[in-house]
Amino acid sequence: MRSRSLTLLPAVLAVALAVPALGPASAAGGGGYALPGFAAQAAARTDYTIGIDPQAKGASIDDTMYGVFFEDINRAADGGLYAELVQNRSFEYDPADNAGYTPLTGWAPTGGTLDVVDDDARLNERNRRHLKLGLPAGIINAGYNSGINVERDEKYDFSAWARTDQAAGTPLTVGLTDPAGKELAPRLEIQVRGDGWTEYTGTFRARESSTTGRLLVTGGGAGTLRLDMVSLMPQDTYKGHGLRKDLAEKIAALKPGFVRFPGGCLVNTGSHYGYDASTGYERKRSYQWKDTIGPVEERATNANFWGYNQSYGLGYYEYFQFAEDIGAMPLPVVPALVTGCGQNRATDDPALLQRHVQDTLDLIEFANGPADSTWGRKRAEMGHPAPFRLTHLGVGNEENLPDAFFGDFTRFRAAIEARYPDITVVSNSGPDDAGATFDRLWQLNRDAGVEMVDEHYYNSPSWFLENNDRYDSYDRNGPKVFLGEYASQDNRFANALAEAAFMTGLERNADVVKLASYAPLLSNEDYVQWRPDMIWFDNHASWGSASYEVQKLFMNNVGDHVVKSTASGTPWSPEPITGAIGLSSWATSVAYDDVRVTAADGRELFADDFSGDASRWTGNGTGDWGVVDGAYVQADTGVTNPLVTAGDPTWRDVTFSVKATKRSGSEGFLIPFAVNGGGNPFWWNLGGWNNTRSAVDGGNSSRVFHSDDTTIETGRTYDLRVEVRGRTVKLFIDGRKWAEFADDTNRAPEPFRQVVTRDQKTGELILKVVNAQANAARTKIDLGAGTWVLPAAEATVLEGLPDDVNTEFTQPVKARKTQVRVSSGFTHTFPPHSVTFLRLKDKRR
Repeated sequence: MRSRSLTLLPAVLAVALAVPALGPASAAGGGGYALPGFAAQAAARTDYTIGIDPQAKGASIDDTMYGVFFEDINRAADGGLYAELVQNRSFEYDPADNAGYTPLTGWAPTGGTLDVVDDDARLNERNRRHLKLGLPAGIINAGYNSGINVERDEKYDFSAWARTDQAAGTPLTVGLTDPAGKELAPRLEIQVRGDGWTEYTGTFRARESSTTGRLLVTGGGAGTLRLDMVSLMPQDTYKGHGLRKDLAEKIAALKPGFVRFPGGCLVNTGSHYGYDASTGYERKRSYQWKDTIGPVEERATNANFWGYNQSYGLGYYEYFQFAEDIGAMPLPVVPALVTGCGQNRATDDPALLQRHVQDTLDLIEFANGPADSTWGRKRAEMGHPAPFRLTHLGVGNEENLPDAFFGDFTRFRAAIEARYPDITVVSNSGPDDAGATFDRLWQLNRDAGVEMVDEHYYNSPSWFLENNDRYDSYDRNGPKVFLGEYASQDNRFANALAEAAFMTGLERNADVVKLASYAPLLSNEDYVQWRPDMIWFDNHASWGSASYEVQKLFMNNVGDHVVKSTASGTPWSPEPITGAIGLSSWATSVAYDDVRVTAADGRELFADDFSGDASRWTGNGTGDWGVVDGAYVQADTGVTNPLVTAGDPTWRDVTFSVKATKRSGSEGFLIPFAVNGGGNPFWWNLGGWNNTRSAVDGGNSSRVFHSDDTTIETGRTYDLRVEVRGRTVKLFIDGRKWAEFADDTNRAPEPFRQVVTRDQKTGELILKVVNAQANAARTKIDLGAGTWVLPAAEATVLEGLPDDVNTEFTQPVKARKTQVRVSSGFTHTFPPHSVTFLRLKDKRR
């Protein structure tokens, strides 16, 4: 998980998926039945063809093709999948976790004196803080969201570690109440005895339901009572393993092939040293697996990268157990001592590197070793004598220092392959889908013969529609791809449609893309650090996003291999490049002068020598623009893309010239043209990437039309000229032609995508069609004259409006099933804004 989204060119604007907000409409044409609830005549139609060759077997698809990515972001663990109901149960919250935290965050006093202390009376060396109460005294915990959720007749296990200085003991009363003090369950009466730490337990049976519960703990008498690890856990957890049932069930319903954990940015950010006296018990550390196993009261605490505390109650053992419980392959990721996610630091400590390498070998033994091995015994002691069958392990996450990372990665890889040659060691390609880091890491991975490379990207819906063929050209003999994190940048149905269209390309390239997981998996709606997310929840309810519905449909209908198929594209008539002009920069102060736009016949359409004001220019609200000494100056070297535009968005066949001077800063000039509001303009980026490279990119695609090593000198004035004729562009610097290209790709992203797979067990062909447009797609489907299928096929359909969003209270995007009439050649109309899976049963199977 990366902390911000980057683009191929620093100034490229995000492209929104342009889909008209029409009412729901669909049709089943030809031999299909009309899909219920939708009027076919309400939508225009576009005609398509799909040809399928059922006998032409394509790439095999592994059972583990699709999985889930779990990272403790958006309170995915504490306050989420981990069923613990008490927040800050160990009084370990700290400003290091979040500037607003104190050791009593989540708690409130109800009387007496309270003090969180770190002294020699602590529970143990790794659980360093505890609560000291001057009696009589009490505290109350509000849990997460609106409070502690309890359900009538359900049982909840209370536990706490306590000690008292009173020889006769200290009475402890524990209650479950609502905010007004109403009892939700009979109170527990516990007698604490002795001045040594002892765990005390009890069970509540709720007599009322509430989403605003409070846990009240009161000590009576006199003297001092010490408390730590105050816990309340529902008895009804997923398979009895301590995970919140509704969330675990929604994940299990996906039928994931793997679970990637524990991240994400929290894997390799912060210090790589330990939680011990030598570091002063460092609070901001990378995720180190040995901190997270053993008795929960002995596990370390840590500051989560995403701005809160993580207790490690949900640790490596629980991760492995959960993967096994849902029938998924575990896929852990360990830090490589190079931080990512904006920190970009390499730790040069050979001894520390060797310790982490050994820790990784120990992790594999913990997962797979026999119960009488050192770390296998630890696993057995926690309740799982049998191995967890670990087969894949990732090293590193989104490192932006490719050479430093790869040097460390090779140490890990060599050690793992020497001891465990059957383990697939996964590398990565940085935080983006392209760019210098991506290219360098792929080169290093290819040259070293790495088996699998983890790619991550979060992009616009248009990007996903445009890049369906991304993996068509990947080297079939090179490293395989693990698409470990991807999502379109919102949770609307339009985003899910774009992801679905992209997934048809993943399946078509299943010989290259071996694993894929949408990210992130979980988000508590009251603690959001990142969106989009697949499953949303609060303290009492959970719901799948539109993307969840798409992922579930694909993951439950994968098939065993691809079947050869072809489809016609959406009709398109090339239009001339049109648009207004713009000026911008990136972390650079620039001066622009003598702007002129002329028509092909020489007529002047626009001119500005800035002898007056700049009132003809419209800005995007950023930058420090002003007319200075007869030039239009952007003075702020810290701002990125302070875009100003002028002119007519319908201009075509024009010449745009400008004089440009770099005043200071790290880059050069950004010259946008063809600015028309219909998507990205074209961007002429001179002196980009810290003044190391120049390129022109844009239109409605992320294609780079030209790139070289042109740099820009400070203080020098350049004459820049852009000539647009039809769909051809010429670019000139100081009268010299710098580049020429014809844009034959500047078209709307292809909204109609399909793939076909075969389910060997049932003998069915699974035709998967995405129609991400406002028009219905009337499609002639041909399976060939020699193919015989049963006349009724099951159709599973996701359909809605582009802006539909699933919430706790309404889920407009939900799969529904219907029957469709089919044959070896039939016509079916796929509804607007829809994903449809047709399962065609071969008569001969």
